Amino acid sequence: MQHETTQQDGFVVVSLSGEVDLSAAPEVRRLILEQVTAGAATLVKLAGVTYIDSSGIACLVEGHQAAKRKGSRFGLLQISEPVLSVLALARLDKVFALYNAVPGPAGG
Repeated sequence: MQHETTQQDGFVVVSLSGEVDLSAAPEVRRLILEQVTAGAATLVKLAGVTYIDSSGIACLVEGHQAAKRKGSRFGLLQISEPVLSVLALARLDKVFALYNAVPGPAGG
């Protein structure tokens, strides 16, 4: 798994690519929670993710829940087809905010 963290329109964008599986999950969790616990409006870009398992999905859910507790914005950006199919199967596509592009400035 590869990752990159950037800023865009008031959001921190955590871009992931490759396989997000059990071996990558601790790093994914750290990357996401580091931003969310700092109160940053966070988007996780999944365009380059070719595979995700339940441990990767759990990291996304944990980030979503932590952002909710903090009152900050959290969403998934440019979701690859393999990830979208897993999210849809678990009906999590109805839970997360899903974006094709970075939304307007994250004012609050």
